[in-house]
Amino acid sequence: MSHDYSFGIEEEFFVVGAETKAVQRRMPSGFFDELKERLGDSVSVEMLQSQLEIATRPTTGTGSALDQLKGLRRAVADVAAEHGLGVIASGTHPTATWDGVRATRANRYDGVMNDLKMLGERNMVCGLHVHVELPDPDERVDVMRRMVPYIPHFIALSTSSPFWGAKQTGLMGYRLAAYDELPRTGLPEMFEDSATYERYLDAMVEARAITDSSYVWWAIRPSRQLPTLELRAPDSCTRIEDTVAIAALYRALVRFLVRNRHHNKDVGTVDRAIADENKWRAQRYGIHGSFVDLAQRRAVAVRDAVDGLVHLVAEDAEALGCLDALLHVRTIAEAGTSADVQLAVFQEAQHRTGKRNEALDAVKTWLANATLQ
Repeated sequence: MSHDYSFGIEEEFFVVGAETKAVQRRMPSGFFDELKERLGDSVSVEMLQSQLEIATRPTTGTGSALDQLKGLRRAVADVAAEHGLGVIASGTHPTATWDGVRATRANRYDGVMNDLKMLGERNMVCGLHVHVELPDPDERVDVMRRMVPYIPHFIALSTSSPFWGAKQTGLMGYRLAAYDELPRTGLPEMFEDSATYERYLDAMVEARAITDSSYVWWAIRPSRQLPTLELRAPDSCTRIEDTVAIAALYRALVRFLVRNRHHNKDVGTVDRAIADENKWRAQRYGIHGSFVDLAQRRAVAVRDAVDGLVHLVAEDAEALGCLDALLHVRTIAEAGTSADVQLAVFQEAQHRTGKRNEALDAVKTWLANATLQ
């Protein structure tokens, strides 16, 4: 990787029965072997057997990222279909329950499940991760700290988890409510520089609280294996165009913060506390809510906050060749996220049939179809 803000995208999916669209709790023999044979390192297992992850190669083009994601989603779906399976991209599965889930057998996951106990079993959630190249470790920690006030924007734009255990949660993005049960999640701490961040990691590793930095699961973190800063806050996006738009926004914002080193330079504990409130508001209301604006000391509509962020990074997006992709976030903010569509499908089907289970089935069908569009 050269320092050209190349980026990569990781998407987590639920593996479901082709007909029922219910979560598959145990994978058929040979399924993952065939996936690996066809896709290599572009596909990997997750902590629970009912999930998998795809990853693009590093690229500097949003068109390339879009093509890769389409190809990977379709290839996974083709292999899945041969085993009577399908895939769904969403932060939570509308009807899945966590009881009876099976962990993936691997040394790492065995250790994590032993440590987390029930919290690991309840981790029936899927996220979107975006890596942007930043070779300098000092730069990664500095940008991570100054990025904190913008994390809620990415959450609001990606909400795809309004259901949990066949119930409407009342939240547009329930995933993080479940995920944040785990330790070392949520917003990162406000490390002054990479030295303080490394001091934290060294203490945690030497005390055997964690094996390495990959066990730190914050909403944004420096990657352990790659020279990147990794965004982890968003729900898995059902629609590929939403995924690419969020990646473009994040990439442009990283470049903006690198070029404008005084922007959010004095971000501190109050800013983090406000960002934590806005994170909750993004989970609860998605694009329909408002954020607390610390500078203006008033509420700002999420749509206006998103529009302001687009204006802020437009020059960087244009320089990176991803302005068209980034502008799609305005469409998300106006037309709605996956969560909005899921709720609309549910309400229409329930009104039409009078049956809750059929309405939930309609949501699952929409998710499965939209994942591959």
